[in-house]
Amino acid sequence: MKKFTKKISVLLALVFTFSLTVNAQDSPLLFSEYAEGSGNNKYLEIYNSGSESVSLADYALARVSNAPSVVGEYETWSEVFPADAVIAPGDVYVVAHSSADPSITSVADVTFNSLSNGDD
Repeated sequence: MKKFTKKISVLLALVFTFSLTVNAQDSPLLFSEYAEGSGNNKYLEIYNSGSESVSLADYALARVSNAPSVVGEYETWSEVFPADAVIAPGDVYVVAHSSADPSITSVADVTFNSLSNGDD
């Protein structure tokens, strides 16, 4: 039984690694950081792990408030990125709440009025 379990574990690890590789090739973007401080002091960081710039013109942030009516599906589009929003290879794009502290908004690429409050 031990050998069988070990083989299954190795197989699952290989499948998981392959899935990550395939998904990474589909989209080089990932959320690399999220912070939520007091009040509206919140931001998120999107990282481009690819070798080419990525336009955010076709992207938006979807939102679910608290318990969704259908688990796994967004309820509303929170914000749409500006048409000229681009993330260079190896760079990040910072989205902050528009009422965040100036120490946050000063490094933000864009500010939106609504970001998740952690339980959304």
